[in-house]
Amino acid sequence: MKEIVTIQVGDFSNYIGSHFWNFQDELLGLSEEPHGDPVFRNAFLDMDVLYRTGETQQGIATYTPRLLSIGFQGSLGSLSSCGSFYDETSSSDPSHVITWTGKITRQASKPCKKNLFLKSLEEDEHRPPLLDSTSVREDYSESEIQDKDRVECLQNCVEFWTDFSKVHYHPQSLYELNGLWTDILEFDNYGIGKDVLLSCSQGEEMKERLRFFVEDCDHIQGIHFTVDDSGGFSSVAADFLEHIADEYTNTPVLLYAARGPKSRMDENKRQLVFRALHDSVSLTKLSSFCKLMVPIGLPSLSRSKAATFLSIEDEKPFHCSAVYAAALNSISLPFRMDAFGSSAASNYFSGAIDMGGLVYMLTDQARQNSVAILDVAMPSPPLTGEERKGSVLQSLHSLTPEVAEDIEDAYQVETAVIHGAIHKGGRRAAVSEVKDSFYEAYESFPNKPLFSHLSVTQSPLPIPLPFPSIFGSHVGPRGELLHNPIPDSQPRGSLNIHSIPMAARLRSSNAILPYVEKRLTNLQRFGIDRGAPGSELLRSWGFQNDEVQDMGEVLSKMAMTLKPHSGMSSDSE
Repeated sequence: MKEIVTIQVGDFSNYIGSHFWNFQDELLGLSEEPHGDPVFRNAFLDMDVLYRTGETQQGIATYTPRLLSIGFQGSLGSLSSCGSFYDETSSSDPSHVITWTGKITRQASKPCKKNLFLKSLEEDEHRPPLLDSTSVREDYSESEIQDKDRVECLQNCVEFWTDFSKVHYHPQSLYELNGLWTDILEFDNYGIGKDVLLSCSQGEEMKERLRFFVEDCDHIQGIHFTVDDSGGFSSVAADFLEHIADEYTNTPVLLYAARGPKSRMDENKRQLVFRALHDSVSLTKLSSFCKLMVPIGLPSLSRSKAATFLSIEDEKPFHCSAVYAAALNSISLPFRMDAFGSSAASNYFSGAIDMGGLVYMLTDQARQNSVAILDVAMPSPPLTGEERKGSVLQSLHSLTPEVAEDIEDAYQVETAVIHGAIHKGGRRAAVSEVKDSFYEAYESFPNKPLFSHLSVTQSPLPIPLPFPSIFGSHVGPRGELLHNPIPDSQPRGSLNIHSIPMAARLRSSNAILPYVEKRLTNLQRFGIDRGAPGSELLRSWGFQNDEVQDMGEVLSKMAMTLKPHSGMSSDSE
């Protein structure tokens, strides 16, 4: 088995992570249902890749994510930093400091109350199991009413990423950065994150927690890293990534740099310079310490092509993070496919690949590009019907901001995942049918990639109860796309839709060039050129002139690599 360690840094990345782990929890539950959909029981996904087994002090067996989550102190809401079923005393309790004999003043905020969804989870865990099928039918109507109340609660009152999490966490998983709860709105630039790590020993504590999970692995295949890079957490992540590069040299890192909906706001000229320099520094530093970085987070997801069949409220992180989490779940499915399954497994999935293989595929081909693009089709269209050829390819739209469209790139390399595909009539498509349809589409596609890898599984994306109601009226109960909209203008969620087919793609393409060039231009204009208005700001962040020049060279080389014919010119040299 090849394990994955997951790291989530920052508030929005933890929103994404909460949805991601809810998907995993749902898959685990569906795989164990004796009378459920056999496609989930035969998914051939090795969940041990993401989870670790353990035991509490009371001898209770546990199965928890191999996860390190980092956020503000107070960002866990009603969840204890020790997790949900471990009873441990926090080491930050001042009464345990025996070397201090002076007066102690304690300041404590009121604990956050659990919402209806979290309370109902507790009730479900303590409710005795039903003895027969009659009991299930008698309790059905009451359960439906309760589910409606849960969904309504989440639609209107999610304040923390833990408010909709139904997963148990290990006590080593949840780490809060002390002292940041009073200045959350000011934790908005690369420099302040550096100051936090330099002023305390928290960086070492986080590294110790990472070591706990890495050393628990038999053969780690990689680190799945998501960071909210809109503010100070960028430098927290960069410090972490530098440590990983030094300590775990041969361990591949797949980094998603995420932007939440609140990070894009109207700004005055000074704030625009401030934001532009942060973006330039963040890209330079984060990409320097990992093989592959994937920026995600559109300025307005609701108005994007990716949300054609969705009803998103941009101001709600609960909504936006669900789409990004669904895409990350899809892309990571090949890492969990049981490549050594029985011969019957080929009927259910194809294209297993580990994280190292994917990273190598996208970064070490004709163009060595370290910044990739994430595309998604949510839900993906049927394989047959009016748009028979190229429908899945044409439905893939970028979740990465500022990318070029309709470009020709002879060096494009991509890896795609299609799961749960259905035909127009609702029949689940066979793996071979999906592969044939995908590759046939490329025969008539104007811009063929240099290399394309495809992973397919029949298992669709399950929609867990706490998933937001973001599906439009053209989406049916199994994610099928309807010609006639359902006569109800309200967005639909887990009470109406049980699963959806998904398609996602990572591509190394010069379509990312506008994203890189914008940050290069801003760094030169605001930080490097003579009289640059942001030079003093960069010094206040701890960067000397030579360091700023080096960052400019890094971005310049990155842009040159992406420009057309740059690969041929370098070969001739």
